Amino acid sequence: MNTITNFGKKAMFALSLTLLSVTGPSSLQAQQLSQHKQPEVDSPIHSVFQHTKKIRAGLLDVGYAEVGPKTGKPVILLHGWPYDILSFEKSSELLAAKGYRVLVPYLRGYGTTTFVSPKTVRNGQQSAVALDIIAFMDALKLDKAIVGGFDWGARTADIMAALWPERVSALVAVSGYLIGSPKANENPLPPNAELLWWYQYYFATERGYNGYKANTEAFNKLIWKTASPKWSFDAETYQRSAQSFENPDHVAIVIHNYRWRLGLAPGEKRYDELEARLAKSPDITVPTVTLEGDANGAAFPPPQNYASKYKGPYNHHTLTGGIGHNLPQEAPKEFADAIIEADLLSR
Repeated sequence: MNTITNFGKKAMFALSLTLLSVTGPSSLQAQQLSQHKQPEVDSPIHSVFQHTKKIRAGLLDVGYAEVGPKTGKPVILLHGWPYDILSFEKSSELLAAKGYRVLVPYLRGYGTTTFVSPKTVRNGQQSAVALDIIAFMDALKLDKAIVGGFDWGARTADIMAALWPERVSALVAVSGYLIGSPKANENPLPPNAELLWWYQYYFATERGYNGYKANTEAFNKLIWKTASPKWSFDAETYQRSAQSFENPDHVAIVIHNYRWRLGLAPGEKRYDELEARLAKSPDITVPTVTLEGDANGAAFPPPQNYASKYKGPYNHHTLTGGIGHNLPQEAPKEFADAIIEADLLSR
């Protein structure tokens, strides 16, 4: 039976993940450190995400981070726009400590992921991105994995669970069911919802293409602020992720993604059959946990609107405390807990 629950201080499952804490410096020491900043020493997890692996998978050479034991249950975590694999840095560490093998790939157009051929269309449509991750699993010889994500990553995870349920043992989707189609997007939304999609219309113009290309870093930082209005990220945190937007295909992929959604750019025929299936809004039968933040500044559907799409074991949690759109990075423990909860639902 499907159930919807609120995520409070006591989770449905007694999931305890504890990080080692470090005692902070005294006020005098803090002043001294600010005046004479010591060289930063990378932690093991920081190094793994900074120096990614690479594997040939379908149309791509996929850059990815991997943490946890090789023998652990596979978990694939998928980022969105305009974010990158660092959204999962802390939650990956927590999951690895619990014995999971965590794999965090850069999507096409981000970070160290590159196209094998310069002739491949720089296509951002939803089924193409999902098929990339299936190819990634094939390359790694993974039959099944727990898959979780947010934004583009949640949509990709939803599509994988809907079209290839035999490959997804459990699902965690921030903001729930995000599968759509250009035809469905022909229906106008209420004005306040349309306002949240302002950049989608900007990207539909050549001015928007040129503006995003010329101001990618500043543009994406603005989205971070508006989509997570209560998240006080610092300059270093943003700059680490901003390096991923320097990918030579980033602008083309982002612009095509949003234009395709509005029916303003064509997809590729190779994906027509998959898109026809997705246009029917297929149900998802794999065990699922959906999450939402109480301060998400981006457009998202209310949880009650999509609960019926999940036909298998299902729970929903709304996180409180000012959690915005980049939920895995803003609430890494809660996101890791949700992955473990989804795994338990599948047993």
